[in-house]
Amino acid sequence: MFEVFFDGECPLCVREIRLLRRLDRRGRILFTDISAAGFDPAPLGLDQAILMARIHGRLASGELVEGVEVFRQLYAAVGLGPLVALTRLPGLSHLLELGYRWFAKNRLRLTGRCTSETCAASSVT
Repeated sequence: MFEVFFDGECPLCVREIRLLRRLDRRGRILFTDISAAGFDPAPLGLDQAILMARIHGRLASGELVEGVEVFRQLYAAVGLGPLVALTRLPGLSHLLELGYRWFAKNRLRLTGRCTSETCAASSVT
């Protein structure tokens, strides 16, 4: 089982999660909304700001992963292994990581959820 920690208030994130829920016919993914009332990041050893800055996931072993690796794990869990293999190619892997870092840094602005507090905080990271 792979657990993904996602921002349920992010429209783009929610769209991706909906697709993954439909594709997860074997129930291999546990979806955890970090914006839900009552969510506590303390057991993960992370704080809410870190979880909001980049997507995180937890492998069955308990190891935490983040960024593009989370998407690799998600797509592998729903049977898209050949696509995952392509994302590990040296040049493509680097481009995907750069693209994801840019998106993560700018996602509040891109999704219309930018405030002086949140965007000021995201531009620091």
